Order: sequence, then structure tokens, then C-alpha cells
Amino acid sequence: MNSLATQLLQEIRFDERGLVPAIVQDAATGEALMMAYMNAESLAKTIETKETWFWSRSRAELWHKGATSGNTQRVVGIRFDCDGDTLLIQVVPRGAACHTGERTCFFREFPID
Repeated sequence: MNSLATQLLQEIRFDERGLVPAIVQDAATGEALMMAYMNAESLAKTIETKETWFWSRSRAELWHKGATSGNTQRVVGIRFDCDGDTLLIQVVPRGAACHTGERTCFFREFPID
């Protein structure tokens, strides 16, 4: 990891469990694909490998997006909000983002009249 990335990592405000929400966005379309959590290790691995890594709260372990499905995400940008407590990961997706097979996890919609 380069020195600027190391410096910026210090600005991320992880919660009491050491996690930060990460919104994954299709870099070409701007579409929100998914939301997952990262810890410092998964964020560092994401920066190093340029593919998304997350922290699974249910399994209490790191997971590489697409390791079993093949639906990986090539990272082309990482941003964080003004408070440093939410990440925006811009990716080129290789396949569906959602474990259901949908392109995005946000495929269900509330009717707003």
C-alpha cells in the first residue's frame, strides 16, 4: 500500500466492532450494487489486490467477493464520506453482485404513491 493510502486509512472511522459500511457502485453506470462491511484488513486487501474483500459479520471472517461464484469486482476507485464513516467502492463488476443472482442487491422496491 502506498504512503498516501496508508495515511488516508487513518482517516476512516471504524465503529466499535472495527467495521465500516462499504457501498459498492458500478463505476460505469453509477448504480448501487451492494452494501457490505469492511474492517481495516479487508480494506487493505482491497487496496492491495484491486478486488473487493469484506468482513462477514455472520461468519466472522474475511471474504473475497466472487471467490466461490466467480462474480468478482475489480476496484477502480475508493472514496469515503465527509465523516470518514462510510466507504464508496467503485468497481467494474464481473457478473451479478447479489447472492440471489440479481445484478444488484437493490432489486426490490417499495411502492411510493
